[in-house]
Amino acid sequence: MAEHEWMTPIRALVGKEYGRVYAWDKVNAPMIRHWCEQMGVSLPVYTDPAVAAESVHGELVAPPTMLQVWCLEGLHMNNYPPGSTKENPYEALVLLEAQGFPAVVAVNSELEFDRYLKVGDDLYYSTRLDSISEEKTTALGTGYFVTLKMTYFAKGQQGVQDEEVGRLLFRVFKFRPANPQPASKPDAASADAAAGLPKIQRPAPGISDDTRFFWEGARAGKLLIQRCKACETLRHPPGPSCPSCHSFEWDTKTSTGRGTVYSFVVMHYPEVPPFDHPNPIALIELEEGTRLIAQLVGVAPGEVTIGEKVQVEFNTFDGDLVLPQFRPVAA
Repeated sequence: MAEHEWMTPIRALVGKEYGRVYAWDKVNAPMIRHWCEQMGVSLPVYTDPAVAAESVHGELVAPPTMLQVWCLEGLHMNNYPPGSTKENPYEALVLLEAQGFPAVVAVNSELEFDRYLKVGDDLYYSTRLDSISEEKTTALGTGYFVTLKMTYFAKGQQGVQDEEVGRLLFRVFKFRPANPQPASKPDAASADAAAGLPKIQRPAPGISDDTRFFWEGARAGKLLIQRCKACETLRHPPGPSCPSCHSFEWDTKTSTGRGTVYSFVVMHYPEVPPFDHPNPIALIELEEGTRLIAQLVGVAPGEVTIGEKVQVEFNTFDGDLVLPQFRPVAA
């Protein structure tokens, strides 16, 4: 397929290096501690100075996956520290949108680390537009895969050269939706039925020998948690061995199905049938201590709150697909 002429100036941006974006704060212990608490990370080398001093690091270090966190703008969009570039590293996306490709969905993200970050490191990153694919047609629509690479550096001290500490590859699909919907539309299922279209079914979960018990339990109206026979550690998602003692022997514990909303997202776009939109998805912390991801029902997307008490319910879709979903419990 011949490429559109308007793609020429957009493709000319490939390889462009954008300026620095600085961190508001140096790597510091309070932010590490807050991040570890939120993520459920308990390794003392990140939070206990005494333990860290006896480790191979000799001092407190930050979890590697915090790399991107240090240079985020904070609550307000594009609120970067003085001296940061004013260039928009996403200008290729802006130009594609002007050509009729309004939708965007993240495809994949890859983090690479050269070393652990230490308390006191002062970071910045620069961005490079790595590539733009040929025009592609997917189930979502037609568009372009755009790949950006951010390179992170720690500022050198007293004449020492800045040190590259990691990289982030971020790829998105900028596309024209295959089936754009008007802002106000009839019920999707009714519209499809009126048009004589087959009903779109929910995708079935992938079931393996490790997860079969969970889905069989759901069909029986039970929320089962995998439990190590050797040390009785509960784990979810299910796996072949215990992460605590490495035993391969396990059984299950039946959960009460009660829990709280530990975290949540509300998916607005893309609208993937047959799911309702906006679609609230929560990370549920069960009474037993494990967590699992599930759809919330019986609550408006804008009214979900952290810490809200919920109860599991088992709902059947497409005849035989049984899914555990969670509904808020009245105070």
